[in-house]
Order: sequence, then C-alpha cells, then structure tokens
Amino acid sequence: MRAALSRLPVDTFLLLLIAVVVLATLLPAHGASADVLSWATKVVIALLFLLYGARLSPQQAWHGVRQWKLHLLVLATTFVVFPLLGLAARVLVPSVLTDDLYTGLLFLCLVPSTVQSSIAFTSIARGHVSAAIVSASLSNIVGVLLTPLLVLLLMPLGGAPRVDGSAVGDIVLQLLAPFAVGQLLRRWLAPVVTRHAVLTKAVDRGSILLIVYAAFSVGMTEHIWSSVQPWRVVAVAAVSTLLLAVVLAVTWCTGRLAWLDRGDAIVLLFCGSKKSLASGLPMALVLFPAASVGLIMLPLMLFHQIQLFVCAVIANRLGQSAQPVSSG
Repeated sequence: MRAALSRLPVDTFLLLLIAVVVLATLLPAHGASADVLSWATKVVIALLFLLYGARLSPQQAWHGVRQWKLHLLVLATTFVVFPLLGLAARVLVPSVLTDDLYTGLLFLCLVPSTVQSSIAFTSIARGHVSAAIVSASLSNIVGVLLTPLLVLLLMPLGGAPRVDGSAVGDIVLQLLAPFAVGQLLRRWLAPVVTRHAVLTKAVDRGSILLIVYAAFSVGMTEHIWSSVQPWRVVAVAAVSTLLLAVVLAVTWCTGRLAWLDRGDAIVLLFCGSKKSLASGLPMALVLFPAASVGLIMLPLMLFHQIQLFVCAVIANRLGQSAQPVSSG
C-alpha cells in the first residue's frame, strides 16, 4: 500500500498548496504585513529566475539544434496551438467562465512547458530523454521573453495585464534581469545548484507557496472570492481537462504526421502538452493587478495537477508497452 501511494503523482507539495490556500483564507496578510509580504515575494521571484538562469545551459540548447524539427513542433504547440485554443475558449464567457477565470485560462495557455516533469515522464515512457531536456529548456528560455509579450498582445485591455511602463520595468527587473544574471554567473552557480539540489528544490517550492499565499491573501482582503460560485471552479477543472485532452491528441497526431520516431513523438507528447506552474505563477504576480491575480492563478494551478495525473498514467502505459529507446 505504501509503495502504491509513493507512485502517485500527488505528493506533499499538493497538500502544502491546499494548506496555504486555507491559511490565506483564514489568516490573510493585510496592512503592514501585506507590504512586507509584497516585497518578500518580489525578492523570491527574482531569486527563482536567477536559479532558472543558472540551471539552463545555452550549450545544451545548441547541442539539440540537430533535432530542430522536434523542437520547433514543441515550441509551436506551446506558444501557438495552446494560445489559439485559449482564444477560442472565449465563447465560454459568461455562461461557463467569468472574465477573470477566462483570463486565467488564457494565461495558462501562454506560459512555457515544464522542465522536470516533462523529462521525467519522457523517461518513464522510454522516449528520448536528451531531446526532452533540450525541448523543455528551450521552452523555458523562450518563455521568459515570449510569455510576457503574448500576454500584452492577447489579453483583453479592460481588466487583465498592466501594460504601462511600470509593468515593463517589473518584467525586466523581476524576470529578465535575474535570468540573465543567472546565465552570466552559471559557471559558478551551476555547481552549487547541482550540489545542493534539495536546497534549490526547496527554494522552488517555497517560492511558489509564498506567491500563492500572497495572491490568495489579496483575493480575501479584496473580497473577490465571494463573487465566484463553487460550480465555476468545477467548470474550470472540466475545461482544463478538455484542453489537455485536445492538446494531447494534437501532439500525438502531429508526431505521426511529421514522421517522428517513437522516442521523439513521446518528447512532443509530453513537452508540448505541459504547462509550468513554477514559471507561470511568478509571471502572473508581475503581470496582473494584485486584486485579481488570485483568480487568474486558479486555472493554472488546476491544470498543473490534472496534467500530472493524466500524463503519469499515459507515461506508465507507454513505458510498459515498448522496448527501451536510446536517450540520444
């Protein structure tokens, strides 16, 4: 029984996320504590993207250029197919989704792919792990620049992202500059990040918990949650599940039509269908008004857990049904 539980894609981090949401509901930060929390969150976001810059190797990305067709397909799925589906979902407003929930759904369609889980599922499914590393890393490198740009271009101007000069400054100072510094200092930081993997994982997860607490605290103090009916949350989960199913079908069929071998098709399936909670939440806190960011984060949080469940099942079945594939 214990072994079976350990294989489930839901770990203690999900329970911690739920606990943080409950804590923000019961004890939201306000007044001076909210100001301190706001500054702490900005520092944590900068630290998070500094670590991203230190982790992602430009040399590794160049090494994968020989598989350019695969990487372009992953990027096209992440930053073209997903956004088009997100724009099409506008028809669900207001019958299924509120304006803020739809903004959150569209935002999740614009964030980059995950790194760790995409690689892990590719490995379980016996796909080309090295290609998954390159594709997922490229998605995150491109996403640091492209996701804020897509947000500014595609989001409705009435209530979503801030498009003034201060928003651009926040993007540069909190996202791009720390990422660039991480790349410049990668020679010295990468060994530390590798040597202390547990510590960097704690920074990853701890920063997400802090961001979620800050966002949901604002939601409580601004009374935005009182406007959301419980059935709307269920509707977001259902729409997210349908969105994932469509993208999984698109990536699998695209792999066949593009004559990708099995290992590369698996990379496209997992890297192309995933969305990064770790990258998306910090970006949301920078790009959107504090009063609405809690609701905007909700679709991404739900989608993240749904993709873990679904992709874990698919990866296990693919891994059991095929011979090992080389990692090249």
